[in-house]
Amino acid sequence: MHFKWNYEPPTSEQEKAAEELGVKLGISPILASILIRRDITTESAAKRFFRPQLNDLINPFLMKDMDVAVDRLNDAMGRKERIMVYGDYDVDGCTAVALVYKFLQQFYSNVDYYIPDRYDEGYGVSYKGIDYAHANGVKLIIILDCGIKAIDEITYAKNLGIDFIICDHHVPDEIVPPAVAILNPKRKDDTYPFKHLCGCGVGFKFMQAFAKNNGIPFSRLIPLLDFCAVSIAADIVPVVEENRILAYHGLKQLNQNPNIGLKAIIDICGLNGRTLTMSDIVFKIGPRINASGRMENGRESVDLLVEKDFGSALREAKHINEYNEQRKDIDKQMTEEANQIVARIESQKRHSSIVLYDENWKKGVIGIVASRLTEIYFRPTIVLTKDGDFATGSARSVTGFDVYSAIKSCRDLLINFGGHTYASGLTLKWSDVPEFRRRFQQYVDEHIQPEQTEAILNIDAMVDFKDITRKLHADLKRFGPFGPKNPKPLFCTTDVYDFGTSKVVGREQEHIKLELVDSKSNNVMNGIAFGQSGSARYIKSKRSFDIAYTIEDNVFKHNDVQLQIEDIRPAEDEDFTEEPA
Repeated sequence: MHFKWNYEPPTSEQEKAAEELGVKLGISPILASILIRRDITTESAAKRFFRPQLNDLINPFLMKDMDVAVDRLNDAMGRKERIMVYGDYDVDGCTAVALVYKFLQQFYSNVDYYIPDRYDEGYGVSYKGIDYAHANGVKLIIILDCGIKAIDEITYAKNLGIDFIICDHHVPDEIVPPAVAILNPKRKDDTYPFKHLCGCGVGFKFMQAFAKNNGIPFSRLIPLLDFCAVSIAADIVPVVEENRILAYHGLKQLNQNPNIGLKAIIDICGLNGRTLTMSDIVFKIGPRINASGRMENGRESVDLLVEKDFGSALREAKHINEYNEQRKDIDKQMTEEANQIVARIESQKRHSSIVLYDENWKKGVIGIVASRLTEIYFRPTIVLTKDGDFATGSARSVTGFDVYSAIKSCRDLLINFGGHTYASGLTLKWSDVPEFRRRFQQYVDEHIQPEQTEAILNIDAMVDFKDITRKLHADLKRFGPFGPKNPKPLFCTTDVYDFGTSKVVGREQEHIKLELVDSKSNNVMNGIAFGQSGSARYIKSKRSFDIAYTIEDNVFKHNDVQLQIEDIRPAEDEDFTEEPA
């Protein structure tokens, strides 16, 4: 991928402000400048940013219907009604179910959980799930990470005498289901101050409110915060404000005393002994929780997450790891097939979106394939497969483009759809796919901005290698947890050279292990450039080049720093944009 680099040099006023803020905080002016770029301009704001406090969590009763939801849950417990905790089969849904179930089980035994089968029941509330609840005497269903569109299904449940409390974060329609309470900060009539909670986050706020109402100490919720961190990372929601607090303390819990099921996954991933980050969740932990729902049934992941015996959890984690290996094989094959289709369709060059469909693709993996194609081609992407007479699909988007609105513009062709700005799902008749594709692509062509289809690296700071000290690296870690709206700072060093020891590595010789020296300080830095072996010949030619990178721990050398190179550019390359301040 050919990146465009954007860098906005600080003004003299910003440099002065960074110097002053850096002195107050005891950090490098380089890092103080990055804080200012992120609108953290005062000492007090910086301290809140570096040390998120659980006391700063928002009062859960500010969320619309929260009082009604808590009252209904209290009534159910008082009447000894059977309660079912129901959730989506992805990471967010499974962690949400595990969190709510484990918390309630401490105070009430007549509670069960349910995860629909992706292949047998599909997404969200299913009639089969409602019938199962009815047959087992369930009177209250708490549904997490889905349900906001399930008008017919929840009406059916109501007629059977089953109440619903919806805890969702997907965009609602104008008409909402007849649930007893709908907890969703994206409701137009909800004034809750933070709109970007994940499904597990909404479930946590419900349990926070329940605890507050019943005099249960907040400390009883803290052991469950690792589930919040996992869902925030995996569901790719903004890691700011309330999400930052939950993620910060959830990571702390994950590192110090994780739930038994998560500890088993950490063991299976080979992450023991490391300080876990949001990246470890995104690339290691999350995919394994997702794997059972993609390949078989997501209930197995919840079974693991609520397991109380470590030996049993380890056996379950190994089983789920096998699902993940199967998923990777299918994912690779489908992505290769999708790439071949894109390459064959010359008209794709004239469109700013990609819509692909193949009746043989596995439904549980199409979301991953859509993500991969979005990363490769930098265009909003929908991947569809056949499910009976219907097509079911997943959509992924690029930065700044609302793919949910694009899908909604075709709603007359859709049987069902839901999601949010960057990820959505949809169902339609197989015969309507060509017309949907035409209209979706037309909408994207008319609404997307040219810069949204470019691969852009936004450089936070230009530095020399002499600036990269252990203290700077230690202070940089305090900027985490990283994620959307709080990305890992990206640095640039110009005019660097191979120290003479750089080499191509990897099973397929696809990466470059680098030792670099910059022309200004003559300091030597280690680096790794994943998937960039095409630049190796230029690097070995002894000519200078520029690098854009993040600063990471070197996991093989304790207390050492390594550069993770995002892009390599010959020094004479002019495709480097310095935006005027």
